[in-house]
Amino acid sequence: MKINLLPKKSSKASIWSGGLTYEYVIYPKTAIYADRDFAFRISSATIEQTPSEFTKFKGYYRYLVMLDNSLVVEVNNEKKAYEKYEIMEFNSDDEVTSYTKGTDFNWMVSEKISHHKLSLTNRNQNCNAQVIILFSLDTTVITINEKPYHLETNDLLVIENEKKENIILHFSTECLFGILDF
Repeated sequence: MKINLLPKKSSKASIWSGGLTYEYVIYPKTAIYADRDFAFRISSATIEQTPSEFTKFKGYYRYLVMLDNSLVVEVNNEKKAYEKYEIMEFNSDDEVTSYTKGTDFNWMVSEKISHHKLSLTNRNQNCNAQVIILFSLDTTVITINEKPYHLETNDLLVIENEKKENIILHFSTECLFGILDF
């Protein structure tokens, strides 16, 4: 089992059409974002212009969560609204226009991966997924098999669990909790 703590302050910014994006992790590490050859990618982006068109990624499924605001979007010409921390799920080749400024959490998963899920939780979890992602919404302590990890707001913890061992997770506050099996 491999545990990686990826602090927000260590992520690098790049420009997208509506603001800045901060990449936390791309998997596998040899993948190149521009080549769209990754299994999954986790980032946080600022939406600084309205309206703004979300970048399309054919062959990917997306989870998006606003971290500081509600979200008003149009998906394939249908208006939708999401509260702060409410999870928006969509195909990455959908036409998405945002009418809200703010900062989001963004998880893109290749459609070749059949089992993945993102939820908001503060409940203890027993899990044996191959990849577990934990994104802090506030300063928090996440205990993994009795070892504590201290996270600042918007830090990411990625657990690679190749052998699918059972992992016991305890949360001191509410976090985004994602699982993925290849």
